[in-house]
Amino acid sequence: RFFVNFPSAKQYFSQFKHMEDPLEMERSLQLRKHARRVMGAINTVVENLNDSEKVSSVLALVGKAHALKHKVEPIYFKKLTGVMLEVIAEEYANDFTPEAHGAWTKMKTL
Repeated sequence: RFFVNFPSAKQYFSQFKHMEDPLEMERSLQLRKHARRVMGAINTVVENLNDSEKVSSVLALVGKAHALKHKVEPIYFKKLTGVMLEVIAEEYANDFTPEAHGAWTKMKTL
């Protein structure tokens, strides 16, 4: 959904920036691999919310790599977290309490 909502984000991914069909993107092994890395980083942050040093370390590592190596504009992180929040709210509508929404919104600001 991220690349459908924000096709300009594909410019940072040489392996699939040419893909227009969302189904083709879903089947992309490179995209799936990257998605697993993204989810792994998010999982590490969530599992260590009480360890600010660990969270800072993970976010600094990801941020530095994306800013320096890949030249990704910071706005794309905000856009990605917004899409993630939309998907979570839709997929878990019955369980997505105001408290859960607040927690995810707080994570977006990290």
